[in-house]
Amino acid sequence: MIDNHTVREGAINAIAICLNVNESDRVWILSDGPRAAIGNMLADVAREQGAAVSHHAIEDYGARPMTDFPSAMGDELVAFAPTVTIYAAGAQPGELPFRKGLAQILRGQLHVRHAHMVGISPELLTSGMLADYERVAALTFKVKGLMERARQVHVTSPSGTDLWVELDNDSYRWIPFHGLYHEAGSFGNLPEGETCTIPADANGIFCASLLGDYFCERYGPLDPPMRFHIVGGRVTQISHDNEALADEVWRYLDSAQNGRRLGEFAIGTNEALEDFTGNLLQDEKFPGVHIAFGAPISDDAPWQSDVHVDAITTGCTIEIDGERIMEGGEFRV
Repeated sequence: MIDNHTVREGAINAIAICLNVNESDRVWILSDGPRAAIGNMLADVAREQGAAVSHHAIEDYGARPMTDFPSAMGDELVAFAPTVTIYAAGAQPGELPFRKGLAQILRGQLHVRHAHMVGISPELLTSGMLADYERVAALTFKVKGLMERARQVHVTSPSGTDLWVELDNDSYRWIPFHGLYHEAGSFGNLPEGETCTIPADANGIFCASLLGDYFCERYGPLDPPMRFHIVGGRVTQISHDNEALADEVWRYLDSAQNGRRLGEFAIGTNEALEDFTGNLLQDEKFPGVHIAFGAPISDDAPWQSDVHVDAITTGCTIEIDGERIMEGGEFRV
């Protein structure tokens, strides 16, 4: 049974440590029906830090899935002029354009400190949100430094992953998501711990034990993993014992321009995590590799997509330009 006091400690870590909320801040929180209690807890903790707080539910603005960004939400955001914002809600099919519209206002217009907590749960608040984020940040920047000098990555796993990834660090930067968002305009997921880029090319097999977007909540961990066949940086085939699921994933990716294109290559850096939860928000932060198809992770790419589906492989080994930096899911740096 999850102890409510421990859940609250995770909320305090998010508000006071990761976002550094204080009495000078105005905090805007967006949750949804299933996560109303978490939204209320985050709001209470922010008020205890002395901040002014405005808390809303997605359902206040229309029916789910919310496929477009509502103008009323934008008007309220501009009027409140937050310094800190938190998205503490789930994901539903087709909602990426809504979240992208929200992000454009938060980052492009308001320059807030933002925590993206898609699919947040009490389990995550009592595990990943209790990490020492100074340590997470230190490892994140160390791995980022290694990857910025790399040109080729080879990822293998016991489940069958055998993927070669080509990097172009002159064109596509490595982004550190370290969990300490103290400056205006800084943002990331919570729980946190990864560094990522847009791959220049990728070829091989990627075996995913967990998928993102709505697949995470609907299907949870995949056993056996789903096999993605990747040629020239694009998915060419998806296979799984559950053929209907494989077909559903294929159709979802293929429904959007560039949906089958690889838009993210990432390495998780949160060594405090012990067990997979079946929740992508946290599990992609495990030491290891995850990728994403569809929308690129940054605006460095000259292309876009209206889908973004993450995929996580487990227990992997990573070699960069022939040097092994991870073996069996454990860093060797």
